[in-house]
Formats: sequence, C-alpha cells, structure tokens
Amino acid sequence: MKKYLAEIVGTFALVFCGTGAIIINQETAGLVSHAGIAFTFGLIVMVMIYALGPISGAHLNPAVTIAFTVARRFPARQILPYLFSQAVGAFLASIILRFLFSSNELLGSTLPQGTDLQSFVLEIILTFLLMLVIIHVTTGSKEQGMFAGLAIGSTVLLEAMFAGPICGASMNPIRSLSPAVVSGHLQHLWVYLTAPVIGAVLAIFVWNTLKPNEAANEQV
Repeated sequence: MKKYLAEIVGTFALVFCGTGAIIINQETAGLVSHAGIAFTFGLIVMVMIYALGPISGAHLNPAVTIAFTVARRFPARQILPYLFSQAVGAFLASIILRFLFSSNELLGSTLPQGTDLQSFVLEIILTFLLMLVIIHVTTGSKEQGMFAGLAIGSTVLLEAMFAGPICGASMNPIRSLSPAVVSGHLQHLWVYLTAPVIGAVLAIFVWNTLKPNEAANEQV
C-alpha cells in the first residue's frame, strides 16, 4: 500500500503543479511563461523521484509502468494497482484545479497546435527518448543513484521546452487524460493515450539491443 500511496501522491503533485502552471500562466496573461511551464514539469518530476523513488520507483506515468513491465523490471501483477493509483492522483489534482480555477476552460489539457499526426509522431519520439533515459538510470522499483532524478527531470524539461508549443510534450497518458475529462475537452485525446505507450515500449526494445552483454563482460 505504501507504493500505491506514493504513486497517488507523486502523480497528484505532477498534474497539480504541471497543469497548474499552464492554468496560472493563462490566468495571469503569460507571467509564468512557456519556459516556466517547462521548468515546472521538469522540477516536479525531479523532486518527486527523490522524494518517492525509494518507495515506489516514482513512475507517475502509465507508459513508464507498462514499459518497465515489458522490460521485466516490474511485476505484471502490480500494473493495474499502479495505473489505478496514478489515475486517482491525477484526477484528484484536476478536480481541485477545477475548484480553484472554475472559469478556466481547458485546465491544462494537452492539445495539438498542428495536425494530430504531427503530435502523434512527436509524442512517440519524446517518450522514446525519455524512457531510454529512465531505463538506464533506474531499476524499475526504485530510483538508482543520486543523479537519476536530475537526469529524468532534465529530460522532461528539455523536451517540454522545445516541443511543448507544438504537441504539448505530454509523454504521459494520465497527465493528459485527467484534465481532458474534467474539463470536457476529449478531442485529440487518442494521440496522448497511445503515442506515449508506443514510444516507451519501443525504447525498451532498443535498450535491449544497446545494453551491454553481461555474460560477455563477465568472460572478459
């Protein structure tokens, strides 16, 4: 239960701070800025990894949980409890943001600024790169080393900085699902539910090819 509670708290913090930054930026006529939003997402991911990584791994993302399972670094029996916990945290954050900013129409929903196909491809690539970093610096059940949070948070910040204005740089199905459902803007949602999962799983197949052969290393 500690793991599931950690995922609830961590995903709540991610959605509350990340989409909250988008909302407050809209409410204050751009005072937060695009760079501020990107930094908010990167920093909240980083600090939640340091705070909760030793407990649950701080997945905070269904695509990451699924990818870890494909990589056999996470038990399949825990997928549904993790996804449910992430959903609880995300929806709780969006509901509170709806209460606080009732006049805001989108609540930080992820919407393409170009075509759906453009954002679909971008989200696959962004999540692929993010998962490639994650799989190299974590074990699946807990963060590994003092630089794991910095590496992952920096990747989120970097990708949100350059790709956010076009596709929203979600890289996380639940981060997009909860504000979309609570605000009632479900258009284009398929992009953000499918592309991150595809990108994360593709990263595992590439990682399996690139990772050092442990048996060969032992022989050397």
